[in-house]
Amino acid sequence: MYICMCNAVTDHAIRRAAADGVHSFADLQARTGCSDCCGTCESEARQCLSDAVSEVRASLSFVHVTA
Repeated sequence: MYICMCNAVTDHAIRRAAADGVHSFADLQARTGCSDCCGTCESEARQCLSDAVSEVRASLSFVHVTA
């Protein structure tokens, strides 16, 4: 699903960025251009990034505990 229409940033791209180590909104903007035009998507993009970062951290915790 497109989160940022101005720069064609999808939720998948945000999740991929989080998996690649992007954990701050400023870093997400630098990497994808998300929410740097009209700003309408900012709240949804922030939430998507937050959820993605939580998922990444949870998966890392799971790997660490079971390893």
